[in-house]
Amino acid sequence: MKKFLGKNFLLQNDTAELLYHQHAARMPVIDYHCHLSPADIAYDRKFENLYRIWLEGDHYKWRAMRCNGVDEQFITGGASDREKFQKWAETVPFTLRNPLYHWTHMELRNPFGIVQLLDGESAEEIWNSCNAMLAGDAFSCRGLLQKFRVEALCTTDDPADDLSHHAAIAASGFTVKVLPAFRPDKALACEQPGTYNAYLDRLGNAAGIDIGTFDALIEALRRRAGHFEGHGARLSDHGLEQMYAEPYTDSEVRAIFTAVRNGSEIDLAARLKLKSAILYECGVIYHEKGWTQQYHLGALRNNNSRMMLKHGPDSGFDSIGDFEMARPLARFLDRLDRDQRLAKTILYNLNPRDNYLLASMAGNFQDGTTAGKIQFGSGWWFLDQKEGMEWQINALSNLGLLSRFVGMLTDSRSFLSYPRHDYFRRILCNMIGRDVENGELPSDLTLLGKMVENICYFNAVKFFNL
Repeated sequence: MKKFLGKNFLLQNDTAELLYHQHAARMPVIDYHCHLSPADIAYDRKFENLYRIWLEGDHYKWRAMRCNGVDEQFITGGASDREKFQKWAETVPFTLRNPLYHWTHMELRNPFGIVQLLDGESAEEIWNSCNAMLAGDAFSCRGLLQKFRVEALCTTDDPADDLSHHAAIAASGFTVKVLPAFRPDKALACEQPGTYNAYLDRLGNAAGIDIGTFDALIEALRRRAGHFEGHGARLSDHGLEQMYAEPYTDSEVRAIFTAVRNGSEIDLAARLKLKSAILYECGVIYHEKGWTQQYHLGALRNNNSRMMLKHGPDSGFDSIGDFEMARPLARFLDRLDRDQRLAKTILYNLNPRDNYLLASMAGNFQDGTTAGKIQFGSGWWFLDQKEGMEWQINALSNLGLLSRFVGMLTDSRSFLSYPRHDYFRRILCNMIGRDVENGELPSDLTLLGKMVENICYFNAVKFFNL
């Protein structure tokens, strides 16, 4: 019987152990998609207590607490930090077989060195121990990134952001590369003209242009992409229900945009045409910049309207959607490819039914210019757990080249989330090791070790020009 979270956690055979300890565990971390605060890094924030660094803003934990019958005042309400942490600690024993149980205790062990299980009784001791460590320089934002051996990370930033915090980080000489990533989702969000126009005014001010026409909007996005490029950006990102690729004419789109800019609400067909045009033009910009474009597809967001009104988005009321994926995605990629403007691309799905769809779609647009140019991205959100990672790895292995995969990311707002890279690496090594033990792969540790190192680190460095 293996010890819980022992050194060979998730490693179920000798080959897996060798691959992990001699290869995967030695690799630095490239976190090419996260939601960490650049301001926190710029100011090298020290967190006041364990709640602030661990629970504040973590809708994964919030969902579990609600499932456990915890009143909202102890989740997002007015209870004290200590009281909220206590309710989380009391919830943890009920998360057995949920990935939160693994992540919670992995994050207590690294970086805090705490091997005690968290529950209602151990909460006070763990709270005090972690808070004492958080007061030290080694547990500031920068200290933690260095402790986790993060070499580079890409935050998620709106085109209208001034990126002053990124500039401050770069000027400080901090050893970890902290780069912005361009996320223009609000530039597509034309459903509510009032909110949309207010955003376009802000974007126009940032770009130094009056966004009165569709062409001006694209010029504003191009200028802001240039600003991001000047701060080291190498990636863009979109969070979409599905890909937008409706047919349209230039005159149609210009007229639709003018109507929205004048405050008119437009019907669904018009919205889809406008979104499709903006998304295509963004793809052209990314190709011009030599960036990697990322598309996170399939989230059905803000399902609980009562809680949305009370708490806003990203509060734990999103789920897996069942949108049409194949045809619009094929049309979108095909148009860019046909125009010779298809940038390096990473596709992420949230519905596991789409694993083989995206893995096979990626193969349609590989063109020999870049190894793994179109990537089937790692397990995301509801799929970034053991089973979801295994599904993604198997689909990619069966339909593409796992050896060219750019590996794991955190997609997290927490500075304590980096053990998820370790989680992925253990799962990867175990799967490869199992194939070796079954005689399905050669027992060549030089060959396999290099593959593991590439997936964990070197592929990302080369793919993102880091």
